Order: sequence, then C-alpha cells, then structure tokens
Amino acid sequence: MTSPVRPPLRRDTQHKVVAGVCSGIARRYGLSTSGLRLAFVLSCILPGPQFVAYLVLWVVMPADRGY
Repeated sequence: MTSPVRPPLRRDTQHKVVAGVCSGIARRYGLSTSGLRLAFVLSCILPGPQFVAYLVLWVVMPADRGY
C-alpha cells in the first residue's frame, strides 16, 4: 500500500493573505488554512522570532506558479 502523495512545499499565490506562506504550509500538511493563520497570529503574542521565521519562509519558499 502506498502513502498519498503530498503537494510540494510552495507558497500558495492564489489563496494568499500576505505572502501565501501559511496557506502553502497548510496545503502541504493537510491542515486548515484559517486555523494555521490563527495559530500564527496568536503565537505572535508570545516572545520569539515568529515574524523573522515568516520573512525567511517568504524568501526561501518558491511560489506555486498556479498549481
């Protein structure tokens, strides 16, 4: 039995709010897009490098080019 094929980790440019990072991660791992965005916004209350991580992912993750 084979495991299901996951889409590649790419920024979702069709369903983006800022850069498509959260929607791309949600699509890759089968998570709720709005739930992941909410978790990111709530995590920004805590101290840490959340914004830096988002900016790094924005630069490192390739755009999906209409997948």
